[in-house]
Order: sequence, then C-alpha cells, then structure tokens
Amino acid sequence: MKKVVLTEKQIGLMFKNGKFVKIAGAGKYLISSSTIVEVRDIKEELVSVRCDIDTLLSKEGVEDMVDVVDVKSNEICLRFVNDIFVEAVNEGRHAFFKACGENTFMIFEKTYKVAEDFPKYLFSKLPSDMYKRFSVAPDLKGVLYVNGVVEKVLDPGEYYFWDTEDVITMNVCDMRIIPMDIQGQEILTADKVEVRVNLVIDYRVEDPVKVYSTVANVNTYLHRTAQLAIREIVGKQKLDEILENKDEITNYVYSQMKEKCHEAAIELIDAGVKDIILPGSVREIMNTVLIAEKKAQANVITRREEVASTRSLLNTAKLMEENPTLYKLKELEYVERICENVGNINIGGTGDILESLTKIIGREAS
Repeated sequence: MKKVVLTEKQIGLMFKNGKFVKIAGAGKYLISSSTIVEVRDIKEELVSVRCDIDTLLSKEGVEDMVDVVDVKSNEICLRFVNDIFVEAVNEGRHAFFKACGENTFMIFEKTYKVAEDFPKYLFSKLPSDMYKRFSVAPDLKGVLYVNGVVEKVLDPGEYYFWDTEDVITMNVCDMRIIPMDIQGQEILTADKVEVRVNLVIDYRVEDPVKVYSTVANVNTYLHRTAQLAIREIVGKQKLDEILENKDEITNYVYSQMKEKCHEAAIELIDAGVKDIILPGSVREIMNTVLIAEKKAQANVITRREEVASTRSLLNTAKLMEENPTLYKLKELEYVERICENVGNINIGGTGDILESLTKIIGREAS
C-alpha cells in the first residue's frame, strides 16, 4: 500500500489494473500497488495519458464535474473563467472542471474574417500564430488581397485576420502628394553635346487598386516615363536651344508624363527640369564667351559715356563763348576749387582782385 495526498486545488484520476475507476477529490488515499493516480490541477483541462476524454466522461458522475465543449476543425474557441480570458482551445472535445470557476466559451467560424463582435483586446493574449495583424497609418490606404485577388481597400486603422489556409496579404499605398527627384539623365543633344538633366516631379495616387494592378513599381514607372520624355525633346535640340527654351522642355515633359500617369491611375501634380549640367570643357568655353560679351558691353558703355561727356563739354564751351558772364562764373568756380587747396595768398597793389588772383594762380600753375 502507498499513500496519496490531494490538495483542494487538485484532483486524482484513479486507474486500477489499467482501467479508469473514478475521480478523487482532496484528501488522503491508501492505494494498492495495482492502482495508479494521475494528479491534475483543477484549473487545467481534464485529460489523461492512459485513456481518451470519452472514456473519462463515460464514468458516472464525471460529466457533472466538468464543462464540456466540442470544437470543430473550422472553428476557433476561446475559454473564459469567471469572464476572464484564459486560453484558446484547439479542435476536438475538451472538458474543464467546474471547481475552477464558471467556464464560458466563445466559438467563431474559422475563416480569415474576424467577426465584428470579436473583442480586439484579446488578440494581445492569443498566440501570435493564430492571427495576422495589419496596420494602415494615417494618409495611407491598404489594398487587401485574399489568395491573390483584391478583397477591398482598407482605411487607416488596425486590422486582424485569422491565420487560415487562405493567403492574406496587403499592399500599403501613400495617398499624399509625393515629391520625386530623377537625377543625372545623360542625353546627347542634336549638336552632339552630352548633357545631364535633373528632373523633379510631384505626384499622387488616385486609385490604389488600379495602380497595383497596372504598375509593378510606381517609382520605376515614373522614372522611365520621365526619362523617355526628356530624351525625346532634348535629343532633337541643339545646346543653345536647350538653354534658351528650358520652360518649353518643362512643359513638354509635363504633358507627356501626365498622359502616361493617367493611364496608371496616378495624378501628376507637377513635373519639370531642375538642372541642366554641362561637361567641364563646354562650361569653360561658355564662361569665356560670357566674359568676352560682358567686356564688349562694358566697352560700349564706356564709349557712350565718353561721347556724352565730350558733347556736354562742347555745349558748355559754346554757351560760355556766347555769354561772357557765364564764362566769368565758370572761372570763379574753378578759382574756388583751387583756393580750397591753397593755404595763404598775398595780393599787393590796386586793381581788379579777381584779375590779380587769376594771374597769380596762372603763374603758380606755370
């Protein structure tokens, strides 16, 4: 004989000669060597390593001690004890002891769709392999695919789906205006000069479903569309024409891209040429030409000013020749300027002071 002690939180499954006999509650038991007791916690499921659940339930009185739930293969079952979530129950027949508390069960059909009344907070308590979670941030749209087929467009928010045999995927699409730089497009002009053109475009997705069904990669599609448009217009013009008609090139690129973008459900907000970069040798030549042009313009301005100054002096001389008083005033003006730079002047004798002063200045100057 041997002694087995069971606490208030335990039950014992007694087997005699390999056959299930009964469920024993808390207490002390003296058992023979032919009797085996499997000790279980009352919070755990009623299971045995020596027989199946149906054998256990078939014993009189056992079924009254437990709550039984049958879960089909296409169902998901959640167990609560006293309205507190405890676990997810797999398919099959399960029994839980009533002594642990009030057992309640929520059963859902196991499709990829989560029932609308399902409490979302429970997902944080479930095993991560039971469900899939998708998040759509503000200003974005999510395109949901089920087995490769578009199911619907998801607005910003959190979405949960059961992990089933269905393949659930999602593409996230930014619905805001997106700027894009297209750098360093090397193009040969009509006069065989290699230039690099940088473009900038702004676009917005109109229909995320159509975009993903039409274009494999939005950035690649826009890059190639812009590249073809800029090559077509720049390749037909000479370098001087390109530099002079930058706005015309911008308008052409915009019109060509707008039509292509519309076919892919993309709204082209703006597109244009940001920079035209010339080879180093061409830049040196153009700088030389520019310097020569500016020097020529400066010489023209200098000559124009010299002619105007000479013409002004000639007009002044004619006026003074015709008007002696004006001549005297001009003479006084120059005498005043000279005297500003002279310390002391001594004049002796009588006569016209201005005439004497003029003679003195004349002698000093000579």
